[in-house]
Amino acid sequence: MDIIFIEELRAETWIGIYPREKAVAQTVEISLQIGVSTASAGASDDIRDTVDYAVVVERLRGDLSSSHFNLLEALAEHVASYLLETFAVHWVRVSVAKLGMMPGVKRVGVIIERSI
Repeated sequence: MDIIFIEELRAETWIGIYPREKAVAQTVEISLQIGVSTASAGASDDIRDTVDYAVVVERLRGDLSSSHFNLLEALAEHVASYLLETFAVHWVRVSVAKLGMMPGVKRVGVIIERSI
């Protein structure tokens, strides 16, 4: 299996359990590893034979902009399910993080792996 990766994608979504978090969308950072065979694309040199990372980014940003999650764990599960179902990939590793949530901490987050 091959891996297509997208690192440090910034997206806006509604995330959090506290009233101040529910009042405004927040920027989250998402890194993805997507397990899929790239052999066909390598042979054909055709974007239609692989997962188009530009489409992944565009669709994820659109989906997340209107979604609300209480927990990062739920956000990560949503992203993993979305990728597995929408792009027919075999495996994903999803890292999601909130930025600057605590003094002296750059980011907090969770990493999950899911497969079909």
